[in-house]
Formats: sequence, C-alpha cells, structure tokens
Amino acid sequence: MIRLDVLEGADRGHVHEADTAQLLIGRVPEADLQLQDAHLSAEHGLIFREQDHYVYRDLRSTNGSVVARGSERLVLDGEPQREALLQDGDELLLGDPSSPVIVRCSIVVAATPEGDLTVRVLATRALADLGRLTGEVARSGDLAALYRAVRLLGSQPELGAVLEATAQATLALLPRATHVAILLEQGQPGEGRLAPACSRARSGELPADAVAVSRALLRRVLEQRSGVLAAHAAEDLGRSESIMGAAIHSTLAAPLWRGELLVGVIAADNRGASGIFTERDLELLLLLGEPAALALENARLYEQLRVARERAEQENSYLRAREPRPTFEQLIGRSPALQQVLQQVKRVVDTRVTVCIGGETGTGKELIARAIHEQSRRRDKLFVAQNCAALPETLLESELFGHRKGAFTGAEQDKKGLFELADGGTLLLDEIGEMPAPLQAKLLRVLQDGEVRPLGATRSRKVDARIVCATHRNLEEEVKSGRFRQDLYYRLVVFPITMPPLRERVEDIPLLAERFLQRYAAELRKPAPAITPRALERLCAYRWPGNIRELENEMQRLAIMVDEGAPIEAEQLSPAVHGGLLAAPQALPASGTLKLMLDQVERELLLAALANHGHNKTRTAATLGITREGLHKKLARFGL
Repeated sequence: MIRLDVLEGADRGHVHEADTAQLLIGRVPEADLQLQDAHLSAEHGLIFREQDHYVYRDLRSTNGSVVARGSERLVLDGEPQREALLQDGDELLLGDPSSPVIVRCSIVVAATPEGDLTVRVLATRALADLGRLTGEVARSGDLAALYRAVRLLGSQPELGAVLEATAQATLALLPRATHVAILLEQGQPGEGRLAPACSRARSGELPADAVAVSRALLRRVLEQRSGVLAAHAAEDLGRSESIMGAAIHSTLAAPLWRGELLVGVIAADNRGASGIFTERDLELLLLLGEPAALALENARLYEQLRVARERAEQENSYLRAREPRPTFEQLIGRSPALQQVLQQVKRVVDTRVTVCIGGETGTGKELIARAIHEQSRRRDKLFVAQNCAALPETLLESELFGHRKGAFTGAEQDKKGLFELADGGTLLLDEIGEMPAPLQAKLLRVLQDGEVRPLGATRSRKVDARIVCATHRNLEEEVKSGRFRQDLYYRLVVFPITMPPLRERVEDIPLLAERFLQRYAAELRKPAPAITPRALERLCAYRWPGNIRELENEMQRLAIMVDEGAPIEAEQLSPAVHGGLLAAPQALPASGTLKLMLDQVERELLLAALANHGHNKTRTAATLGITREGLHKKLARFGL
C-alpha cells in the first residue's frame, strides 16, 4: 500500500491512500491524485507497483519531476531518466522548480509471488544456445535474411543511428513484427534497470517509450538470460495511451549482452491478425541481438571518446592561452590605492562569495580576477573568461551554457558550455553589465540552483564554478534605469571591488612603464630603452583615459620605434601624451625668478595646446582665447 501526503501546493493537506497496481497524478479529473496547480501537466506522473516496490514515472510533463531523498535529488525531465524507484519517505517535487508541489510517499508493499506473472510464455531460448542456433539457421533458408539484417547495422558510430538501424533490422528480419522497442540499461551496471531508448513501427518513427514492454516479460528475459516468446501480455504494460486497446497477439524479447555486460533488451510485438510469432522468429531475434549489442556498446564508447576529446581540446585551448599564474606580489604597484585593493582581495580568495570587480576600462580587472583564481584552492582547475559584450544573445547563451546537437541551425554536435568547463574552477563574466535581459534571468537561475541546462537539453547538470564578474558600468544605476535585474544585482554584488584608474596611481606609472618596455624589448630581442626624466614627467602628468592598457600600448610602440641604445625622449611620445597638460605641482620649475618660471609654464602650455590640436594654429588660438597673430608672437618669443 502507498500513502501520498500533499505537503505543498494548492491541495496542501490532502491525503490519498491506495493499494492499486498503478496511480495517476495530474490535473485531469480521472487522476487518482488530482492536483489543481496550474504548472502541473494534465497527466503529470504515474506511480505503479513492480514486484516488491513502487516506481514513479514522469509522463513527459512540461516542468518535470524530482524525487527527493534527504539531500539527494533525482531529476526526471527527459531521456533516458524518466523513472525512479520509490522508497518510504521519498518526496516528489512536481512542476515549477521554484515552487513545486511536494508530495511525501509512505510505502508498505507486500512482495509479489514469483508465479504472479501476466504473460503466457510459449517458448524460450537461452544465450547458451547461440552456437547451436547459428548452425541450425545456417542450414535453413534464413541465413540470408539474417545477413541482410545485420548489414543494416553497418558501421554507424553514433548511438541514435545504431538504435535506428537495430529497429529497422528487426522489422526486416521479422515480417510478422509491427512494432519494435529497444530498452537500454541505466544506472549502475548490474542493476538491471532499463529505460526506453527507441520505438519504431512499420508505419514510421514513434516516441521512445511509445511501445511499452511487459515488465513481467523483461524480468524473465533478465533473470533467465534468455529470449522469450509470450502471448497476450498487454495487461502488464501499464497505463499508456500508445498501447491502450492494442491487440497484441504475441511478443518477442531478447537480451542484448556483451559477455557479462548487459547492454539492453530488444522487443518486438505483433498487433496484426496474421498469426503469432514462431520459435524460429525468436531464434533469429536472439541471433540478431549479439551484433546489435556490439554496435550499441561501440556507439556508447564512441560518444564517451568524442565528449572526452572535445573537453580536452577546449581545455587545451584555454590552457595554451593562459598567462603565467599571477600572484599578488607580482601585481605591479606600490600606490596606496592598489594596496587597498589587494588587501580586499586577500580576504575573499578562498571563499565561495561572488566577487564583482568594477572600474574603468583598462584598469586590470581581468588580472585581478586571475590572481583571485590562482591564489585560491581552485588553482588546479580552469580559469575561463567570457566578455558578455562580445557575442550576440543566442551565441552567448550557447557559449555559456552549451548546446545539444540540433538545438539550432549549425549545431552539428554537442558542445559544453563555459560553466561546465569551469566546473571546480573560476568563471569570469567580463562586462556583465552588457548581458541581455533574457540571459540575466537564466544566469540568476544558475546562481540560485547551481545547475545549467544546455540549449536543446532536457536535463540540468550540477556545476561548481566560482563566479567573478567585472564591469565598467555603474550596476546600481543600471538597476535604477531598468537595464539590469535587481535580483541578479544582489546575487553578484556580494563583495564589490573597485579598481582605481591609473591617474590615481601616479606612483606606479614608472614601474609599469619599465615592465612593459622590458617585455616588448625582449620580444624584439634588443635592450630595453631608458626613459629620460622629461619624458617620464610627461607620462606621469598625462591622465591616461585608457588606463593601464593605454600605457602598455604606448610602451609597445616606443619599444619598436626607439633606436637600440637610444633613450626615450619626450618628443617621441604620442601627441596625446606629449601634449597633455601637466599637473600644476609638476609643471612649476624648481627654481628661478618669477618671470622665468612663468615663461617656462607658458611655453609648456603652448606646446600642449598645439599638440592637442595637431599643430593647427587657428584652433589652438581659439582654444587659448587669443588671436592667430597673438599666437604667432608668443611662438616667436619662445623660439617655437
């Protein structure tokens, strides 16, 4: 007997007890346990008794089912996992995962007597008889038909193609067969748990579980390691619209074994009126089972190797692109602004807290994210970065969550998303403020549940990736304007860190400039040039709107342009840097009369203004608020 207590949902408090062989759950009036919640399917799930236990089957519901046992969660939302054995105290979480209907199962089941089978067995053939049967078929006229059927299996490498070929080979070998079902083992090897994998009729393709197979018949096949011919087994097939009213005259079932390894079971039934199967039909199906099992097992191995190769290739591409592991000591700078950031980072390195790194473009947000990863306990796993502004919405979703073959045009094979690649490691979502609104909702669900569902997949996968995000936008302002989800904002901005712009780290500019010159000079295989005091003064006075990235580009250009052995002069700096206005304290001469110091400052300001306007004297004069003739007089006075 089974007792169902509704713990959560519209029918909370309702109790249903039953001692029947099967029990339908859903919104339809004829359901044994009728539930009113709109997010449930009309026929959501089925509980049925099998020998000495109960089984729950999800009936292809829209929002799926979950069997909860303590801290364990078994998601039943598609192939191949649609059934689960129930234990006393299990809870069914039905419908919307965010607010499911919860039903507790209390079970007391009496064992079914061994002889209580609803199949009438007409003949059996053991696997041990295969050698003898091969000789008998060879002496008969059926060898050619068996050969043609086996040829259909061919050399198909993919599991779906092998299943299709096996079903077609069975229909070709057995003229009386009208329907074929193939069930494959699931769960741990040796458990004998089977799940529908393929169904076919002579009229065409069917859903994977459309052709139900008698459970009593399956038990005989597995326990006796034999092919079985039975008659009128429909009563044991369960509640399934695909077989209701079907006139099944006879059924064949044969195990698919590879040595001691069970691969699955292949079954065929006859719903016509042309006579039941014969014992020779049973023998042919048993003989077909051996090459079919080999083809199916090879397809499984091929799939495992393909996925492993794809993962290895993607991991290698990321590993090749990785820079040497940065440490906090290697982050260049001694300014108070940078040291304050490093102190914040050290506090959060080995926590699971989501870090949000803000700051202007080019301030080194990704470098800090890499340092967080490389100094954490996750350092031996992948660090994966994705710029959320670099891809359109559809491609970005596929890149982050992955996709299944055929999920969209061009999806020619399965692809793992970055969340799965970063499992156990760190995922940097750069420019998170640019993420489209639909993807923000999906990202929020990943952060809440720790699960991702690839495009085109029916099941979610658990992932354990440390999330670090970065943005140059003010996310708080983005939330106020409605461009960023408030609930996602609170999930991401748990530990905010703001990278200071380079203009607030003036003390670090000489150190950074020297490091960049050394790096690019080494690539050019020449000594790193020195920087003259006047050029260094200009570098420190410039405001660097592009921050560290702009400084790096400037040093790379200078490393290429400056002759070997010559220093970097101020005039060799780019016009924007060379002409940038000096900060007041650094612009003042160290000594001299007042007139001399004022003349020097005026000369520098004229040079800066000319450089800013590309030495266009008309625009320079207009900017300075003097006439063109007045500008010419000043230039002549200073010898410019």
